Amino acid sequence: MTTPPTTPPTQRKRRPLRTALSYSAAAFSLGIIALITLWQWDWFVPLINRQATAALHRPASITHLHVSLGLKTSVTVDGLRVGQPAGFEHEKQDFASAASLTVKFDVWRYITKQGLFIPVIRVETPQGDIVSLLNGHNNYSFDDHSSKAQTTSSSSKTELPHFNEITIHHADIRIALAKLKTDMHLRIHTTEPDGKTPGSITLDINGRYAQAPITGHLVGGALLSLASHTTPYPIDGKLENGPTYITLRGTVDDPTAFKGTHLALHFAGPDMALLYALTGVPIPHTPAYNVTGNLGYSQSSIRFDEFEGRMGSSDIGGDIHVDPHQKPIYVESHLHSRNVDLADLGGFIGAKTGTAPPAPKNSTAILPTDKIDVPKLNAANALLTYHGNHIENKNWPLDNIDTAFTVHNGAITLDHLTFATATGHISAAAKLDPATAQQFHTHVQLDVSRLPLSRVMKPSNMFQGQGTIGGHVTLTSTGNSVATLVANGSGGITLVLDRGGNITALLPDLLGLKLGAAVLSALGIPDRSKLDCLVADMPLENGILKTRSLLLQTGTTRTTGNGSINFRNDTLDYAMTTRAVHPQILSLPGAIHISGPIASPTILPGAELVGRVAATIGLGILFPPAALLPTIQFGVGEGSACEQALSKADNHPAAGIAPGSTTSPAPKHAQHMKHKHHA
Repeated sequence: MTTPPTTPPTQRKRRPLRTALSYSAAAFSLGIIALITLWQWDWFVPLINRQATAALHRPASITHLHVSLGLKTSVTVDGLRVGQPAGFEHEKQDFASAASLTVKFDVWRYITKQGLFIPVIRVETPQGDIVSLLNGHNNYSFDDHSSKAQTTSSSSKTELPHFNEITIHHADIRIALAKLKTDMHLRIHTTEPDGKTPGSITLDINGRYAQAPITGHLVGGALLSLASHTTPYPIDGKLENGPTYITLRGTVDDPTAFKGTHLALHFAGPDMALLYALTGVPIPHTPAYNVTGNLGYSQSSIRFDEFEGRMGSSDIGGDIHVDPHQKPIYVESHLHSRNVDLADLGGFIGAKTGTAPPAPKNSTAILPTDKIDVPKLNAANALLTYHGNHIENKNWPLDNIDTAFTVHNGAITLDHLTFATATGHISAAAKLDPATAQQFHTHVQLDVSRLPLSRVMKPSNMFQGQGTIGGHVTLTSTGNSVATLVANGSGGITLVLDRGGNITALLPDLLGLKLGAAVLSALGIPDRSKLDCLVADMPLENGILKTRSLLLQTGTTRTTGNGSINFRNDTLDYAMTTRAVHPQILSLPGAIHISGPIASPTILPGAELVGRVAATIGLGILFPPAALLPTIQFGVGEGSACEQALSKADNHPAAGIAPGSTTSPAPKHAQHMKHKHHA
């Protein structure tokens, strides 16, 4: 009988171990299979929500997380929401949200150190709510830690990821900026190239911007083609902000490198001042305009080159360069016109034009009252040059205009403003320094040399003849408009008019038909008298224009005057008297008194003369002094009728009566003043 083999004790011990290992392996395998079968990436959702809320300092959440592992791993989150921060709970929608966000990563390229490659970013119906309040608080600023992290990230040298597809479906971003009086929606939608179409991004804008309705539509090339160095990126857009209309069409060769712009930019609207809200560049009020030029940009500046168009009845063209990196921004403009109407430039000196509100109907102001906008001047530093080849204006048909001025930290320096004529010129220089938040210290000098009167009076249907104007104007003051600068100012006017033609036509044109005719009648100057000379030397003291000398001489009469014009309240108080140049039988009227509002004064002749000016009528102090001779020669030339009148006025009074004297003795205090003056 055979005995069965016996198992060694060591083998008997190994069987339970192997069995246990087998069971363990089977259990582990079953566990792995169960885990794979039952795995839920949503298990990480609570952790993600807590981490995102802590990092963003505002409630953040997702509803689902989907991950597809592989060499190209895809991560999708659904129901993404980022709530409003503290202080903005009243907003009706979340700070940001999206139905879903999908991002794919090329893991293999990253492992093999070929860089971070993201083949796909896809966002479905994202929404945003960007809000800034009047007090400066906003919902888009994050805490200091986030800012430091962003700064560190932006300053690092890590290369940006490479993208292959970025798709945005039906984005709607609300932008509400209280200080800009803006509440508008920006809607974004992209399409990707499909072999038949090149792909595109579409932006639509609607709402209110700077308190005016805004609508816009822009179509660009595929979003990722912005980074192309070989294919020009197309742009076609239009924008309407209130009455301002803008179009932009063309291509950019390399947008990310700021190279190769071929863009036509068109502006049109009722007033260039309205562009400030869109451009940040302060521009005075202008009449309606329509201009087109080439838009270019680089890392250092934005350029609007070789633009041409119309502004009012003037043509306008030139180049404008803006450096937005300087604080404040720097604007350099070189402009020109072939034909310019000076009325179109009125906004640059505060005159009413464009959309500027008209002066009140009951206003008696005779000078522009528009305030110089100091905050807007502080918004940019600027250099502007302008040349107009030919001037057409119903009041000042001169030959051309040439000017250059700078704005630096709110201070305006007018280097020169020159109007040329066939025989002479008008030139001005000025400096305006901010004195306070709303006031300017100002110094202005204006020189007129040999300006033909016939050119000034060209539009007149009455005036015929020749004449020459010359003189100087100076002003030192503090104010915030042309009217307040004159009302607060000191300086003066020295004016010479040589051989001014028919005075019967001239004065009504200069003073207005009704007033001019009334003054001529009251002075008793004969019809069709030829003006030989007019000299006025009038100092301005604290807004009151006084009279140092006034002489108006015709072939037969000599009129002198004294008094003041008050620009503080736009009134005048003036007296004038006429005497014969040569002895004659006919007597002339006595003095006249002109007083009241400058726009509609009252004229009282002869015995009705009243007021403090009456006491000065008998004084012989109203002749142009010899010191005016250089001004006369500068203004109208040597050997003029005014130069002759100056030498004869005191030396050869007609009939033994000095111009300005009366036939009766002057009052004692007037006699004293006369002797004191001549002394």
